[in-house]
Amino acid sequence: MAIPHQKRGTTLERFNTAPADEIQRTLLTCLHSLRWSHRLTAHRPYPTLDALLAAADEAAYDLTPGDLGEALSGETLPVLPEGAYSAAHTALNAANAAYEAKFGHVFVVCLDDLPPEEALDHALVGIRSRLTNDPEEERVVAWEELRRLAKGRLVELLK
Repeated sequence: MAIPHQKRGTTLERFNTAPADEIQRTLLTCLHSLRWSHRLTAHRPYPTLDALLAAADEAAYDLTPGDLGEALSGETLPVLPEGAYSAAHTALNAANAAYEAKFGHVFVVCLDDLPPEEALDHALVGIRSRLTNDPEEERVVAWEELRRLAKGRLVELLK
């Protein structure tokens, strides 16, 4: 899930001073959790980006299993790099169908630190290996991936 183009370029000062409803909507593009977005909004202002990221982590760790379900409902499959062949899309979609049947939500993985040419392999290996998790193990892994995605999206948002 990409951050909407019109939201890019938001500075920390603007983040700290914008109307609460605007910031909450913006934060929902980073992580689809009302509790998370409300908490980060309520604790403004943040003196630095690092302080905001630390608060985002803390807020993420405090979310309930219901909040996790809400956050997962706002996610989509990882975006494959341009030029990925159609068989890769087919393989990823098939693996995700098995994943969704087992866990009840889309597969989430943070690919932020990977070169584009490694993203597909990482996603396919990840989804196949995580299919062996039990539901509680996968809940923990999925939550960690969502937390990493949210932090990356916040950084991108405030560039």
